[in-house]
Amino acid sequence: MNLWCLYLAVAAVSSLHSLYALAPENEVPLLPTAWLKEGKVTPVHLAKGRTHRLFFTLQKKTLTVTVSPCSVTIDWSLIVHSLKNKPPRNPQSGSHRKSIPEVWWGGLGAESMVHTYTGNAVDTYTGPAYEPSSMYIVTLRSTEQDTQVTVYLHAGPGAAGSFPELPSDPAVSVLGVGMTSVTLSWAPSPSITRTSPQSGTVYKYCVLVNHNHNYRSLCAANEEIRKALEGDKKREQKYKQGKHLVLPNLKAGRWQHWDIFEDYDSSAMTRSDRYKDNFKGCVCREAESVCTISDLLPDTQYYFDVFLIDSINATSVAYTGTLAHTHEVAQQAVSHLMEERVQRVALRAGSQDLRHFRFRPRGRHQNGLLTLQCCNARCKAKVSIFNRGRLLFSKEVGNQLAQIWLEGAPSYLIRLQALEGVPASKLDLETSRVRLKLQVSSAYHRTPPLLPPTLRLKSFNKLRSCSSVTLAWMGTEQRDLYCLYHRRIADHNKHNSTDYCLGPQARPATEQILCKYFQELEPRRAVTTAVIRGLDPGVLYVFDVYLMRRWGLPIKYHSKTVRTRREC
Repeated sequence: MNLWCLYLAVAAVSSLHSLYALAPENEVPLLPTAWLKEGKVTPVHLAKGRTHRLFFTLQKKTLTVTVSPCSVTIDWSLIVHSLKNKPPRNPQSGSHRKSIPEVWWGGLGAESMVHTYTGNAVDTYTGPAYEPSSMYIVTLRSTEQDTQVTVYLHAGPGAAGSFPELPSDPAVSVLGVGMTSVTLSWAPSPSITRTSPQSGTVYKYCVLVNHNHNYRSLCAANEEIRKALEGDKKREQKYKQGKHLVLPNLKAGRWQHWDIFEDYDSSAMTRSDRYKDNFKGCVCREAESVCTISDLLPDTQYYFDVFLIDSINATSVAYTGTLAHTHEVAQQAVSHLMEERVQRVALRAGSQDLRHFRFRPRGRHQNGLLTLQCCNARCKAKVSIFNRGRLLFSKEVGNQLAQIWLEGAPSYLIRLQALEGVPASKLDLETSRVRLKLQVSSAYHRTPPLLPPTLRLKSFNKLRSCSSVTLAWMGTEQRDLYCLYHRRIADHNKHNSTDYCLGPQARPATEQILCKYFQELEPRRAVTTAVIRGLDPGVLYVFDVYLMRRWGLPIKYHSKTVRTRREC
């Protein structure tokens, strides 16, 4: 009995404390309040089937709300909750800790629907403001899937200056179509034509090119890129979990065109130096209404979109996009590369002279090794590799020998283009040609062959005599054959340029000194030497070393010029 009395006493004291605990100063908001800031693009993530609300108040006479769906159809509405009595200036003063929306909802007033919209296009509402004691609510909802939306609020007399203005005819026109390029034109924006450079507002035109479709907003393009990056990341993780393959440079150059958008929408655009070859962009540097997009694929349909971006307000508008189909490459312009056959190519420097080659690897692995080198001095070329209209790899090639590993495709289109060459005179067009040598082989199934860490030859002055020279060069971990050649040169010819692609098969047998196999499993110790005897005193010799492989082009080391001693 005494136990029951003690229990009732404790319960009474607890009830008394509970009454104090229900005091108004301990009240908290039911839901967190999301305020919509004026004059700023607000990104919103919409979960499927859930309504997202943004609140704002207004002291001016007009307002403009712009909602930009990024992918799928959404429902959005603008609701006004007006109070009969003006709420206190500081709703949190006194003993009540209520959120501002709770103050509006707790008072007497009327709620009205101002605007509703359903769709996936950019929608803008502009109208007069209600009483200053009104609460505005923007509701957003997606019923299809999770998506992204951007919301922009402008308060005041009109939205001039908040968003760039489109011309009366916002259509993008195609001025010219080539085999690998398309030239576009569009009417200038009135925002640019009437704005002086000293005003501080900076407008940029940015052009998006892709294989899929046109986009109604920059937000929609950003969402597509974000999904592509996520898909690429998942594929990379899946690839890392599988067997390890050496894929040098196959993913270089991807996404490099999308750096132009990073300053304007950093919340949706992620910097990356790889992926996505389906997208290309004109660099957003000047407010020019003409743009030529190069490095396109022949006989391919592309979609073009133009976005005008205000870098001050971080807003943008989209022109009406267009599409174009690049011209087809003549069948005779595509040559088939034969297995392990050396192909020599001559291109005119500083022109649109392109050469296309088709290669189909043998065997079920569908792997291959492309080896190419620029033969003449001070020249530079570009190689691009495609598969079914998709760019796999692009690289500039100079005098150094380049190896490109091909994997996972039944067919490859190889495009060569001369970037620059030796300055040519009008009388001698041959000196302006960029000469290359290339070869493909399907013999490598797993990894490409190793290259020495350096292709320089070293001579030892202390070991140099009147009739002998000692040379050293780096090798690899693989067992390869190295052949050494030499020839005499006159003093006035020692600076003459040579053919970088000159192979050992073109050298006279009298110039060959030796051929030997070499292998060292420790890369830092992979050094081999050779002593060349029987030389004449005081004579200038040029020594060349070739790394001979069963498949692929011979790798030529840098030539080494050494003069034997005159007196011993």
